[in-house]
Amino acid sequence: MFQLLQKSAGKLLGFKVPPVVAINQCRALAQQQQQLQPTELNPFRAPRSVWIENLDTIEEQKLGIQELSSEIFGATPRIDIVHQNIEWQRKYRFVSFANTKTRNEVRGGGRKPWPQKGLGKARHGSIRSPLWRGGGIAHGPRSPTTHFYMLPFFNRVLGLVSTLSIKLAQDDLHIVKDLEIPTEDPQYLRELVQERAWGPSVLFIDSSDIMPRNISAGADTIDHINLMPVYGLNVYSMLKHDTVVFTKKAAEEIESKLTEHLHRSDARSLMTKFKVDR
Repeated sequence: MFQLLQKSAGKLLGFKVPPVVAINQCRALAQQQQQLQPTELNPFRAPRSVWIENLDTIEEQKLGIQELSSEIFGATPRIDIVHQNIEWQRKYRFVSFANTKTRNEVRGGGRKPWPQKGLGKARHGSIRSPLWRGGGIAHGPRSPTTHFYMLPFFNRVLGLVSTLSIKLAQDDLHIVKDLEIPTEDPQYLRELVQERAWGPSVLFIDSSDIMPRNISAGADTIDHINLMPVYGLNVYSMLKHDTVVFTKKAAEEIESKLTEHLHRSDARSLMTKFKVDR
């Protein structure tokens, strides 16, 4: 078998490979791969390093380096799961109020329009039948109609992982020390976002839902700058904003929570309680 492979390789390359040299090369390559570290074999598993920035000055200052898990912030994006999350978030809060009347609800039509026999006409019992103009609608929409459904738990988790990885790969995810700014003037936030090229819309995420007073008052009058606690993080909001800014504590918290969910073993009991028919 080895001789056949050697002959075919020699024909393709145009020269003959001595069997001893080929065996030695294979052994050397195998030893070299065994000596490599796991991170060198798979560079995508290396931790992602992100600068920790400040918010107390408009000019950007580097305060340190934050290492993020490649399993959460460096995963291979699943665009199909991201799309599932977006459709789920758009539909679970939508209620259709379109409504049509049936033949029993349309006004009039209680009398038989003409006798059953004798006139040579088709048989009708009411002028409000769906066959008549101005009559009821058969199988029309009946309000309120909800479009709610529950996306599987791990599809939601993978949606967050994919979106975080996409944002970091596109350099649209930043880490700051905290959300303390020196003034509550909205112009300060506008100049800060413009100076750092964060795009027209920014989402600030903190570990608590009680934000600092200055940034809360400053962002209150700016529609495209929003604040969100880490427990409200979702795919739709991250993709809706150009830049996502985490505090150091919020990044650590979302990383630990998603890592826990990715490796938990009670998936069946988790998804059972979200079934609609229970």
